[in-house]
Amino acid sequence: MERVPMTVEGYKNLEQELQRLKAVERPRIIAAISEARAHGDLSENAEYHAAKEQQGLNEARVSEIEDKINRAEIIDVSKLSGDTVKFGATVTLEDEDSGEKVSYMIVGDTEGNLRDRKISISSPIARALIGKTKGESVDVTTPKGTRTLEILKVSWGG
Repeated sequence: MERVPMTVEGYKNLEQELQRLKAVERPRIIAAISEARAHGDLSENAEYHAAKEQQGLNEARVSEIEDKINRAEIIDVSKLSGDTVKFGATVTLEDEDSGEKVSYMIVGDTEGNLRDRKISISSPIARALIGKTKGESVDVTTPKGTRTLEILKVSWGG
């Protein structure tokens, strides 16, 4: 069974989503199915079929989250340190062509969110950065072409 690395925050977010799906969404969908059943003929009942589809999607997401929680390897990034880029590091980069500077925290696959400057450990940028140190440059293939990024800083704790 392959472990799923995630931060403490990512684990808590999954638990909250699971709780919401079970305590709020599941009863709402069951009520919608019951109401649609009351309308009679199920073969031509669009509300019934839509509610059943929602139920299937909800239960699939519940199963997916439960699987990730069961396989979670929770990593407390506040206790990490070092000069080498690894899971949990916040890396400040400079695009060597444009001079643009950006910082990303390397997090688990379920936590990646570019708006929050968090990239998944399996993303192309993170894979290129893992094991590197401050001052090194890496080539990353992106949809816009290959970019050369220099590591300006490796920090810990978000």
